[in-house]
Amino acid sequence: MLTINDLKNGSLIMIEGDPYVVMSVSHQHIGRGGSSIQTRVRNLRSGRVFEKNFKPADEFAEAEIEKMPSRFLYKGRGEIWFDESGNPKNRFALKEEVLGESEIYLKPNMEVTAIKLMQGGEEKILNVELPIKAEYRVVEAPPAIRGNTAQGGTKVVTIEGGATVNAPLFINQDDVIRINTQTGEYVERVEKA
Repeated sequence: MLTINDLKNGSLIMIEGDPYVVMSVSHQHIGRGGSSIQTRVRNLRSGRVFEKNFKPADEFAEAEIEKMPSRFLYKGRGEIWFDESGNPKNRFALKEEVLGESEIYLKPNMEVTAIKLMQGGEEKILNVELPIKAEYRVVEAPPAIRGNTAQGGTKVVTIEGGATVNAPLFINQDDVIRINTQTGEYVERVEKA
């Protein structure tokens, strides 16, 4: 069993039967009272992120998680299909709701990491993690209008998959840009059209 002193960024824990990953931890002292820990956790089953406070008496089971290199195949009928890298026969589907907002950053043959929960001798694929930074082709970009820097020199472009991103004015259609899939922010231009 883990205690609140064992929690750190990236810890995998079980809370009320669901696996969570700890995203951030901050210790709090309240005068003469005891200490507590405020965490930001993400449910690996649903993808939801929220803040949770723990007291010194709280204990957690460590989640038995295994990661499997996988590849995105296609979307259809509310499901997203993947297969295991190097083993195309091992296919699996997840509901669109499980991936949440990160689903718009998927593109065909994208390498992802499947998260498997090992519980009672059974394995169940809960979710997938996208690479933190990925490259996308710009499919639609409005022309840059000379002198239009009132908003800090950015414009909204559409990348493959349909996501929209704020990018610098010099980005044009068919450029390849790198995007942070966790924040949805433009990182850099990789290839000019």
